[in-house]
Amino acid sequence: MGRTYDDLVREAGTVSVDGWDFSWLDGRATEERPSWGYSRLLGERMARARAALDVQTGGGELLAGLPALPPVTVATESWPPNLRLAASRLHPRGARVVADDEQPRLPFADGVFDLVSSRHPVATWWAEIARVLAPGGAYFSQQVGPWSVTELSEYFLGPHEGGHRDPAQAAAEAGAAGLEVVDLRSERLRMEFRDIGAVVYFLRKVIWIVPGFSVERHTARLRSLHELIESEGPFVAHSARFLIEARKPGRLPQPSYDRPA
Repeated sequence: MGRTYDDLVREAGTVSVDGWDFSWLDGRATEERPSWGYSRLLGERMARARAALDVQTGGGELLAGLPALPPVTVATESWPPNLRLAASRLHPRGARVVADDEQPRLPFADGVFDLVSSRHPVATWWAEIARVLAPGGAYFSQQVGPWSVTELSEYFLGPHEGGHRDPAQAAAEAGAAGLEVVDLRSERLRMEFRDIGAVVYFLRKVIWIVPGFSVERHTARLRSLHELIESEGPFVAHSARFLIEARKPGRLPQPSYDRPA
């Protein structure tokens, strides 16, 4: 006999949702990954960089898992629980973690980073990114695209406007900030939620899918969705992702080496 609605919801409502590690969903939900492989591509860029900034790093999971970090690596984060996680993961790798709110201005001098990255930022501050990039430096980011997981949000909220986060608009804003877009790709990816606990956990963690979500406020829809999954199988939705890379005009200075005497 399967676990009851109350059991599933109780468990998912109490487990920690700090950081951006989704391993709790293993076996309970699946999501296709973008074909480009953001972690691998970011790792290649980090290995070549001298000074890098990761904006809105979450719990630092992505940076901590990269094979190599630049000599100067800085990450920003605003949420205190994530700040603690990020510090515990990144300080042993020699990276600094800076508390910063989710509004400009970035607390760094002009032109100090040759790489700025961000995975799934809440917002992209193009003018600030252009300011802190060195000439020849690049911004590299995987972002949430339009109508992401709209099937789930509309199940709870009804039809609504979700078509923002347009890749073409992001490219236009990058250009307006003086950056040259050198790569832009987008994909829609299948997701499956196999029990109601997975839905509750996901909505507690990814808070913009159903703003103001709580088990108490949405009990009726949650019970209906539980019955739907039990009778018909996994609830299917689709995430949207896009990759953008934009460079600041100019050339990075070449590394200098001491000549032997």
